[in-house]
Amino acid sequence: MSEQTRRPRQQGKPYRRPKQDPVRMLAFDALRAVDERDAYANLVLPPLLRKAREQGDFDGRDAALATELVYGTLRRQGTYDAVIAACVDRPLREVDPPVLDVLSLGAHQLLGTRIPTHAAVSATVDLARIVLGDGRAKFVNAVLRKISRQELDAWIEQVAPPYDEDAEDHLAVVHSHPRWIVSALWDSLGGGRAGIEDLLEADNERPEVTLVARPGRATADEILGELDEESALPGRWSPYAVRLSEGGEPGAIDAVREGRAGVQDEGSQLVAIALANAPLDGPDKAWLDGCAGPGGKAAMLAGLAAERGAVLLASEKQPHRAKLVAKALAGNPGPYQVIAADGTRPPWRSGTFDRVLMDVPCTGLGALRRRPEARWRRRPTDLDGFAPLQRGLLRTALDSVRIGGVVGYATCSPHLAETRAVVNDVLKEKDAELIDARPLFPDVPALGEGPDVQLWPHVHGTDAMYLALIRRTG
Repeated sequence: MSEQTRRPRQQGKPYRRPKQDPVRMLAFDALRAVDERDAYANLVLPPLLRKAREQGDFDGRDAALATELVYGTLRRQGTYDAVIAACVDRPLREVDPPVLDVLSLGAHQLLGTRIPTHAAVSATVDLARIVLGDGRAKFVNAVLRKISRQELDAWIEQVAPPYDEDAEDHLAVVHSHPRWIVSALWDSLGGGRAGIEDLLEADNERPEVTLVARPGRATADEILGELDEESALPGRWSPYAVRLSEGGEPGAIDAVREGRAGVQDEGSQLVAIALANAPLDGPDKAWLDGCAGPGGKAAMLAGLAAERGAVLLASEKQPHRAKLVAKALAGNPGPYQVIAADGTRPPWRSGTFDRVLMDVPCTGLGALRRRPEARWRRRPTDLDGFAPLQRGLLRTALDSVRIGGVVGYATCSPHLAETRAVVNDVLKEKDAELIDARPLFPDVPALGEGPDVQLWPHVHGTDAMYLALIRRTG
């Protein structure tokens, strides 16, 4: 054997098999699914966690850590990309996506958690050795050691442009949002640094899980009675809401398993309640949810309609989503109907309904707390794609309601191009008038000048739901 062949064994460290960590492996698998398949973490993660529990690999603490690693990495991706870019000698676009996922996962452990530095680096390098190979694991090790030399605040000071030179770019790096979204949210807020920073920070916080007690099937008090005081609280604004404590598992609650309750943000509940309570002259027997999937608002409206002897028609274009609507409404105490139909070419006659909800497809910029990966997928050009559809659906809603009836136009986006611009454009074409929606949000503060309502995560603790109430006049 030559000296060259012997030297690595004599002088190098003995080979250590990488330790497989099921928590980090699961987090990596979830990040790859989000990156490769454009999957959503809130859909990918639960089955992965369930499988890990069934295999005996996980307990509750493991599941909580895996969830934090996935969501934390996705929320802070923009900030971590800027830090990683400062530690590598090539553009990030030239780094293989799986390598970048491992680096981001390591960066979050180092900069966004209390995991000790040595443990964060060691565990991430072991993960890299398993999923990337020893060669690229050395690259990961070198980059993570550079990242570990400074804390997050010091890195931000280094990689973010000064606020007074480029405020939007500064906020984009500091709060991990694409610059165009920072600009759009700032416009929607109407200016003021405190407001925009509070909103961006709220987008990066883990939202609490909120349940809705479906009218006619359960009450909030009944659900609270099934839970102990430490695990649940009443909603802030909705009389049907129950807020679960951190780590609360909705699927373990009898009311959720039985369909008497569901998971629904309090902002969505308030929108449905406001439409149901809007003042109306004349009959109140026929209600329509024109974009009903996946069924949360439809289930609430169906219950409220049944209490008044009214009937809800829930329409959803996509057949598989229409099935979700039917599942959500199953067990409703009063009559209802679910159909699969295109809301821009409706099968019902004009002037059929007394109340219509049109919760239109949108960019989803109001729910970035729940779907943090969406901020990196959306592009400003997406607005051009949604604009004709949103206007078309609002026209359908106004055609579908009788004279004197009320339409609720809702979006889970605060972007002005998806809210007031749509409403103003369509109102120019139709005989209709805006109703002041604010009195229909009792006790909810800071609702602005009206007549429409925009909710905010940093102000109301809800998704950024928008609602305009419109009465057809002719």
